[in-house]
Amino acid sequence: MNSDAGKKSKDFVQSVDRGLSIIKVFNEKNPELTLSEVAELTGFTRATARRFLLTLEELNYVGSTGRHFYLKPRVLELGYAYLSSFNLVSIAQTHLEELTNKLHESCSVSVLQGHNVIYICRAASKRIMTINLGVGAQLPAYATSMGRVLLASLSDVEIEDYFKTVKLEKLTPKTITDEKILRAALAEIKKNGFAITIEELEYGVQSVSIPIHGKNGLVIAAANVSAHAGRTSKEDLVSKFLPLLREHVKEIELILQLQK
Repeated sequence: MNSDAGKKSKDFVQSVDRGLSIIKVFNEKNPELTLSEVAELTGFTRATARRFLLTLEELNYVGSTGRHFYLKPRVLELGYAYLSSFNLVSIAQTHLEELTNKLHESCSVSVLQGHNVIYICRAASKRIMTINLGVGAQLPAYATSMGRVLLASLSDVEIEDYFKTVKLEKLTPKTITDEKILRAALAEIKKNGFAITIEELEYGVQSVSIPIHGKNGLVIAAANVSAHAGRTSKEDLVSKFLPLLREHVKEIELILQLQK
């Protein structure tokens, strides 16, 4: 996390920022939006929102039905450029699939972006869970095991910036929203090298996560195994899932170290 994230350099191009802001307001909850809704969600005037929407439509990133706007498949090119250039994705995906086959539970890798974790690869089990996740999905870092692993890896300055701006909301009755308790949890995670969350993101969902280190030894991502609390205990997460997760992440890190 960049401690200067709120400061804009003299080379900052506002139009690029605004164009990306338009794209980001479309999501699973808002697959189609009117001009007024886009203006409200971005904080732009209707005239500004209209200009950017029409520009994006001309570039084939956005489509419209007349009154509603929606994203077109071309926006996937933006994410693909990142994924195709990030060796971790292709390396981790194979290991996630192997781990899912062994445990019959969903496994994922994510990176930290602002206050959220973003899923960059995932192997889903065939067991049905309420929460629907895929590559590109974003979740609040404070309420997820991967997010906490990544937050625990931040510098003192970065973590202070995080707590100054994050809004800790109760997602379930078990979600930790007390800053003091959350800080203590992050310190424990940093000490132990893994994080466990139980029904803090969604009722019935629990997971265990560990960091993935890059060539320089710094944490570049987090990997997890998630399961339904009704069929898996906390003890299972520690004794059964964690050792296998560590084994596969160690192999991922070894491959990353051997790459040029």
